Amino acid sequence: MEPVVKTESLWKIYHSGKVEVPALRGVNLEIEEGQFVAIMGPSGCGKSTLLYVLGGLTPPTSGLVLVDGNDLTQMSDAERTLLRRRKIGFVFQRFNLLPTLSAYHNIALAQHIQGDGFDPHRFEVTVALLGLKERLSHKPAELSGGEQQRVAIARAVVSDPKIVLADEPTGNLDTQNSETVLRMLKQLNRELGQTLILITHNPEVAAFADRILHMRDGQIQHSEPVVASRLA
Repeated sequence: MEPVVKTESLWKIYHSGKVEVPALRGVNLEIEEGQFVAIMGPSGCGKSTLLYVLGGLTPPTSGLVLVDGNDLTQMSDAERTLLRRRKIGFVFQRFNLLPTLSAYHNIALAQHIQGDGFDPHRFEVTVALLGLKERLSHKPAELSGGEQQRVAIARAVVSDPKIVLADEPTGNLDTQNSETVLRMLKQLNRELGQTLILITHNPEVAAFADRILHMRDGQIQHSEPVVASRLA
C-alpha cells in the first residue's frame, strides 16, 4: 500500500538578504493512511515548515512531496488550493473562529466551503464525537478555550478530509483542556480513520500518537513507535 504522505529529499530554504537559511534539509518520510503521527522537536527545528509544506501552504525549494498520490511540486496554486479543500483539514494553535458566528455556523460554513455542501449526518457525528451538541448556539466569546479548540477541530474534520494537520493544537490550553482535546483527536483518528499529523515540542502531547518523528536542525533524526500510547 502506498503511503498517504511521502517526501523525498525535501528542502526548504529561506533567504534573508544574501544569506540562505535552510529550514528543511533533505527530509525523507512516509506516513501510512490512518496513522496518528507526532512530529516533535525544539523551536526552530523545522517542524512547522514541514507541516506547511505537507499541507500545500508553502512550496518546497526542492524535493518530492506526495499527498494521497498527488505531487504537490507539480501542481499550480489553484490545484493545491483544491487539494487542500478536498483532502486536508487544519487545526492551529490559534482557534481562528469567526467571532460573529455561532459554533454551529462556524462548523457548517466550513462544510459548505470544503465539501460538497452541508451533510447533516456527518455534522451530527462530528459534533457528537467532540461533545459539542449543547454548545452549538454559542459564539466563540461564550466558549472556553477548550471548547473553542473543539469547534476548530470539528471545522477541520467535518468534511471528511483524508489528512488532518495539527500545529501545536494545545498550545493555548491548560493541562486539563489539553488532555481533553488530545483524547478527542485520538478518538477521531480511531473512529473516522483520518490520518493525523501533529507537531509539538511537548513529549506529553506526543505520547498520544502511535508514532513519533524526532526533528532537529531541519532533519528527521529518528522515528519511534509509541509502545503505550495514551488511549482515548
